[in-house]
Amino acid sequence: MQLDQMDIQILKILQDNGRITNTKLAELVGISPPSMLERVRKLETSGVIDKYVALINGRKIGYGLMAIIIVSLSLHQVSSLKKVVEELAALEEVQECYQLTGDVDFLLKVAVKDMDSYTDFVNNKLSGIPGIQNIKTSFVMDIIKSSTSFNLPVL
Repeated sequence: MQLDQMDIQILKILQDNGRITNTKLAELVGISPPSMLERVRKLETSGVIDKYVALINGRKIGYGLMAIIIVSLSLHQVSSLKKVVEELAALEEVQECYQLTGDVDFLLKVAVKDMDSYTDFVNNKLSGIPGIQNIKTSFVMDIIKSSTSFNLPVL
């Protein structure tokens, strides 16, 4: 989908406030509410807008430990790669999972309540996935920047 300046303006506003009303969004952009609704629906159906979420502070709800885990596979067998991907994606502690190029295969962002939960996760879930050869973990001490926004161009 080709974005125009108005689409970009809408996306910038929605990135900051996904709960804004259609009427307020239309007012800020300078078009009628029905036209706004049509534009937003187009952005949604085209997949530009993937979904709307509430971003939760994990520490406030008891998830006090965040880990960045680097996973390397053993023999890079194509047949087992799909299974590894499915199993990593199914782990509820994994918030983000990226398949990488280079020396490592996956980078995981994991949120757990505490060190005991982390130990249980690694020993009883992650290590049990066939094909995983190496697991290296770094624990997040502080979050300096966390953003879900894209730097959208000005056309």
